[in-house]
Amino acid sequence: MTMIEHATAKLAAAGLLLAMALGTAQAQPIPQATREYVRLDTPQPVASGDRIEVVEFFYYGCPVCYELEPVLSRWAVKAPADVVLRRVPALASASWENFARLFYSLESMDELGRLHWPVYDNFHFEDLSLNEEPVMAEWVVRNGIDKDKFINAYHSPAIRAKVEAAREMVRRYQVKGVPSFVVDGKFLTSANMAGGVTALMPVVDRLIELARKERAR
Repeated sequence: MTMIEHATAKLAAAGLLLAMALGTAQAQPIPQATREYVRLDTPQPVASGDRIEVVEFFYYGCPVCYELEPVLSRWAVKAPADVVLRRVPALASASWENFARLFYSLESMDELGRLHWPVYDNFHFEDLSLNEEPVMAEWVVRNGIDKDKFINAYHSPAIRAKVEAAREMVRRYQVKGVPSFVVDGKFLTSANMAGGVTALMPVVDRLIELARKERAR
C-alpha cells in the first residue's frame, strides 16, 4: 500500500468512526430560507465583548477537521478586526477527552500556536496515537516541552475544568457534528450543512455579516 493509499484508508476509517460517534447533522425546520445554518434556540453569551465571536468546534481525530485546518488558518489571518476566532474541542464521547486535554494543556503552556497543526499531522499521517497519554508525553518532549510540566498540566484541576466547560458548550450550542462553527452565539453551521469544507468559511463570512447587522440595530 502506498503512502497515499494508506492515508486515504486511515481518513476513511476515521470518518466512519466520526459518523458513528456523532451521527450526521439532520435537517430541522428552521425560519431561514437556507439550510446552510440554523439560528440557535437560545442565543449564548460571547466572551469577545464588542468583537464578533466565531467558535470552531473540532476534534483532532476528525479527518474533515484536519482538511479544514489550512483553510481555517488562512481565513484567520485575513479575518476582519472586529472578529475573534475561538477553538473548542468537541467531546462526543469519553474517548474524545484525551485530545481535549491535550489541546488545553498545550494552550496553558503557550504552545498551541506552534503545535496545534502538528497534532493533526502526526496523528493522521505519522500513525502517532496522540490520543494516548504515554504517546503524548513522549511527543511533547520531542517538541521541546518539559515532560513533567506537561503531565502536571494535563492532570491539573484547571484542565479538567476547561474540558467540562467544553463539554457543556457542545450541549448548549446544540453541536451535532464537527467541524461546526457558532457565530456570535447565535448562528450554527457545519461542513455538513454548508456542503463541504470549501463552502464552509464563505458561510461563516455571511453569518458574520448577518451578526454585524443585527448588532447595529
